[in-house]
Amino acid sequence: MLGLPQALSDLIELLTRLPGIGPKAAERLGLALLRWEAADVDKLGRAFSEAASRVTECPTCGCLAQDGELCAVCDDGSRDESVLCVVEGPLDAVALERGGLFNGRYHVLGGALSPVSGVLPEDLSIEQLMERIADGKVREVIVATNASPDGEATALYLRQELEGSGVKLTRLARGLPSGSQLDYADAATLASALENRTEL
Repeated sequence: MLGLPQALSDLIELLTRLPGIGPKAAERLGLALLRWEAADVDKLGRAFSEAASRVTECPTCGCLAQDGELCAVCDDGSRDESVLCVVEGPLDAVALERGGLFNGRYHVLGGALSPVSGVLPEDLSIEQLMERIADGKVREVIVATNASPDGEATALYLRQELEGSGVKLTRLARGLPSGSQLDYADAATLASALENRTEL
């Protein structure tokens, strides 16, 4: 029986570790990469290495940044620092930015509460969020966690933690389908959800 060369099998196995890439898609990608010019394969490898070594978390909000510097939002002095949008991951912030309506700042939690999976409040950047709110500059916190059981649990936990803080707490409107992920939503849906956010 004809099998795949080991080098190709190794490549396919690595590609299946990418989100949304199953064995068949990994095979197609691996075979496609074999047809690339050597210079392009080298360029791809260098791009991977550079991204892995240079892309970091913003030290202020946790969004994607480069070389340990501030992200573009935190570095922008024209953004409204009194409004803080709390998201689960950096791609959620990227998705909201595509809508073009939000002019505040972000805070990335680094996930959502999930006791079943062992993700507890101390595993997220909730303490850093409370420190940012404690400086008195934040007047509104928009909870933009995903419309999933874990996202809802996280939103409820944040409501309890911020109760009595004097900060207005809102939640994205239900323009997002239940169980959806922010980074897969289209810009118009996100813009509507942001504009029609509700009290939490």
